[in-house]
Amino acid sequence: YDVNSLINAVPNLGKLAVITGEQVANIGSQDMSDEVWLKLAKRVNAVLAESGIDGVLITHGTDTLEETSYFLSLVTKSDKPVVMVGSMRPATAISADGPGNIYNGVAVVADPRAKGKGTLVVLNDTIHYARNVMKTDTTSVQTFQSLNRGPAGVVHTGKIAWFEPMDKKQGKASEFSLDTLEKLPRVDIIYAHANMSADLIDAAIKNGAKGLVIAGVGDGNMTTPALDVLTQVAKNGVVVVRSTRLAAGLVLRNNEVNDDEKGFVASGELNPAKSRVLLQLALTKTTDPVLIQKMFYEY
Repeated sequence: YDVNSLINAVPNLGKLAVITGEQVANIGSQDMSDEVWLKLAKRVNAVLAESGIDGVLITHGTDTLEETSYFLSLVTKSDKPVVMVGSMRPATAISADGPGNIYNGVAVVADPRAKGKGTLVVLNDTIHYARNVMKTDTTSVQTFQSLNRGPAGVVHTGKIAWFEPMDKKQGKASEFSLDTLEKLPRVDIIYAHANMSADLIDAAIKNGAKGLVIAGVGDGNMTTPALDVLTQVAKNGVVVVRSTRLAAGLVLRNNEVNDDEKGFVASGELNPAKSRVLLQLALTKTTDPVLIQKMFYEY
């Protein structure tokens, strides 16, 4: 669907705000790429810099919505609201959720209290901070959850109640810039499991990965062969982040694995997908795992 057909499908939208539509990309979100991220983020920054624009609403497929929203929250240099919405049911479905999500999303953009909250995700009457939200169910309309911290607020038929503020760096407070950036460093995610081999680690490095995120078992752990290879990889300058394949919880530094000794980074609250986003941007500034660990604490 093109952007104008999405806007026209929502009754009474014009009563909330004066809206103009622009098509930046028209792809399934499973095909989201670094190139589209950079194009989208640069366009969002340019639009937000215009005096007549009060905020931006972005429609996006749900498969990679959590990653795109977190990326934008780290590189959008404005206090003006950026809200992302999606839908779990197609327009042809009984009780399609897309129009309602767009309506509530525009209401959030138009709310003065949304200023300075970074990129937000709005679906199914719930407002999430981009950093916290993740997709938890393949088909449910309540798929998006902020499992570790809870939602940023709720919105029902355009009426909004805000909850806790975000205490991590985002938006204008972020140190990351796209001004001279034409591409992002390659970072691969490797899933840990019983009898995990080190072969995929070797393949990722051979094919140009500058950083690796391990979706570890439990508290970011993995097999001894994988740990041994990653220890050497880290010594050779590739940044290794330990995250978890589990849905909730924190990967704590030096818990089970001696990160200080091995030169690893612990992801904290960030799941593998979000860890990859932050590591890509971190690698545009430094390859020092100590400095990158500080970023994982701050962002």
